[in-house]
Amino acid sequence: MSQGIGAAVKRKEDKRFTTGKGKYTDDIRMENQAYAAFVRSPHAHARVNSIDTSAAEAMDGVIAILNGAELTGDGIGNIICGWAITSKDGSPMNMGAWSALATEKTRYVGDAVAIVIAETNAQARAAAEAVDIDYEELPVAASLAAALSDGAPQIHENAPGNIVYDWEIGENEATEAALAGAAHITKMDITNNRLSPNPMEPRSAVAIYDDAEDHYTLYTTSQNPHVARLVLSAFYNVAPEHKLRVIAPDVGGGFGSKIYIYPEEIACLWASMKTNRSVKWTSDRTEAFLTDAHGRDHVTKARMGFDQDGRIVGFKVSTKANFGAYMSLFSSAVPTYLYATLLSGTYNIPNIYCEVLGVYTNTVPVDAYRGAGRPEASYLVERMIETAAREMGKDPADLRNINFIREFPHQTPVIMNYDSGDFEGNMRQAMVAADWAGFGARKAESAMRGKLRGIGMSCYIEACGIAPSAAVGSLGAGVGLWESAEVRMNPVGTIEVLTGSHSHGQGHETTFAQVVADRFGVPIDTVQIVHGDTDKVQFGMGTYGSRSGPVGMSAIVKALDKLEVKIRKLAAHLLEASEADIVIEDGQVKVDGTNKVLAWHEVGLAAYTGHNLPEGMEPGLKEGAFYDPLNFTFPMGCFICEVEVDPQTGKTEILKFVASDDFGTIINPMIVDGQVHGGIAQGVGQAMLEEVRYSEDGQQLSASYMDYAMPRADDLPDFDVLHHSTPCTTNPLGMKGCGEAGAIGTPPAVINAITDAIGNNDLSMPATPAKVWAALNSATIAAE
Repeated sequence: MSQGIGAAVKRKEDKRFTTGKGKYTDDIRMENQAYAAFVRSPHAHARVNSIDTSAAEAMDGVIAILNGAELTGDGIGNIICGWAITSKDGSPMNMGAWSALATEKTRYVGDAVAIVIAETNAQARAAAEAVDIDYEELPVAASLAAALSDGAPQIHENAPGNIVYDWEIGENEATEAALAGAAHITKMDITNNRLSPNPMEPRSAVAIYDDAEDHYTLYTTSQNPHVARLVLSAFYNVAPEHKLRVIAPDVGGGFGSKIYIYPEEIACLWASMKTNRSVKWTSDRTEAFLTDAHGRDHVTKARMGFDQDGRIVGFKVSTKANFGAYMSLFSSAVPTYLYATLLSGTYNIPNIYCEVLGVYTNTVPVDAYRGAGRPEASYLVERMIETAAREMGKDPADLRNINFIREFPHQTPVIMNYDSGDFEGNMRQAMVAADWAGFGARKAESAMRGKLRGIGMSCYIEACGIAPSAAVGSLGAGVGLWESAEVRMNPVGTIEVLTGSHSHGQGHETTFAQVVADRFGVPIDTVQIVHGDTDKVQFGMGTYGSRSGPVGMSAIVKALDKLEVKIRKLAAHLLEASEADIVIEDGQVKVDGTNKVLAWHEVGLAAYTGHNLPEGMEPGLKEGAFYDPLNFTFPMGCFICEVEVDPQTGKTEILKFVASDDFGTIINPMIVDGQVHGGIAQGVGQAMLEEVRYSEDGQQLSASYMDYAMPRADDLPDFDVLHHSTPCTTNPLGMKGCGEAGAIGTPPAVINAITDAIGNNDLSMPATPAKVWAALNSATIAAE
């Protein structure tokens, strides 16, 4: 039975996870371990006048209480944003200072002010409650509207009007001219609701300082441990890079929220040095709501123009992006180069212009969350074209079809160059599976029962495998976005792959092993994937943006190419044959057309004994590679959602959901389908249930699962997941990435379906029963 590329192999890693043997950061127990708790601001905007720790210091078990003045006094640097964006006028973005422990001001509820170290977690938390801080409350701007209003409080002194940047892309004059000549213009105001990432495992850190070696170790819930080490050493000055080891063990989900270095990791490392104790901190769920980077939160005005035949002639977009109180690591790029560059969608749009206003507010910082900019772009484009079809009396599928891009490569007006795709093919496959043609009969049957049935479509595209290092560097990225791999064949033939990618639910231990098995014909159980430890693995860029396949696996393929060259040369020497006649298959090395053969372990032993090597060949079998992508990859697809709405209550039930995706080459279809299922569930959550809400004074109103509605099994139907793929032309495996697609394509499909059912396009996410009922009744009143 094949275990190589294309085989639905069961995940190797699941045995330890399903039997409770996974090892997460909170499972780490060190000698001399102490516990940290953070004193956090209860105010969204306040001046810190004084900190009185006397009562807390007298409590049982308290080791130390440290504050921001001490932290900055020891030279610990401010938290950085890793992507520099330039405004329309050429000015740099206004980067407000963010200390791991606030010094003079706090800027959101949850902003850390002090760290308490104690013998037990309970003692640390109790002492944190006893720290007495004198705050002077300041006016609050907890929304985009408040932050941009006349007389709004100044959140950062160096950001007038609370503006981070005023950015643009595309040609404004050409787009306005195209819209002026349009036969029809669709206008919409669209909000993309703020979300909390909610990975299953909350963030955690265990910091260890070895005073004998002046060496630091950090166990942490990170998606990119090498980048964490780089930032902690080069920018935050916690420790020299060669004196800092970062280990990301098993990580229980991330969805982007574990890319960043947060205040807690910095403070724990520093506190470990100050106290000479190992220090552990693990977030509780409410703390996660208050401190984990949120996602989305855009408000957009858009106009899309069409000619008399329904072809799009121009698309103009104005977006306000809420960054929260501080700029996080990748936050600046999300509403710019990860959003506006995808506004062409799957359509041939000759003129596009987008302007983005980045804004500070007194809320939790906002950064990349599953899809990161791509969901916001797809939601906007697909809501616009669906609404336009209704306004013009056209079939939504037909309007999409006449606008689809059909020739590749295709250069959009907003940077991206699509290399491959069959957009109509995916749409037709989804329509057949969803029985699009039979919808009218089903709608009539629902009406007989007093229900409203609707159907909605979404044809998404995203950019993954981020991206050529020189290209992103020219756009302001602070790092390259290549990936690394090292492949070692051991003396007995087992293989170790050291990857700079990081697995936190994606199944790398299986899929990466399948690539090796496919190349050499060895069982995947003889292949070990090593990741997540900066002392074991060469520098790598980590996992985010659906890059592990197209970038991480491509690095492995390049290393395998080098290893295979050496194996062929060695085997040709041992078997007295030409390298061109050497065949590697089924875990053997053969001379084509003969019975000359070496068992796989014999090749390994020959390489490591070194008794009979070709002239000039070094012993051993180990090769490394760095892969820098030539382009983004562009997964795309068509999602169709069918819903039924109860007009008496506004409650919506999803009856059917079809996804047709183009992911290029698929390594393991079972794992890919699982990624799509999870993404769809998160997309349904955004569309119908989830929203972070704030009061006017900046208090989060949704900081628990009592108030923040996560999707449950009974909210979701069975998913019909299909594939209609075209290979990517710019990486060696032809892969496109699959991890974020479900979260990108789902929200517009769901909202398009609900608005079709209720006959009112003016519906914002999340489409709760109350919102749907109100929209339905306003449409009914308008009709009367």
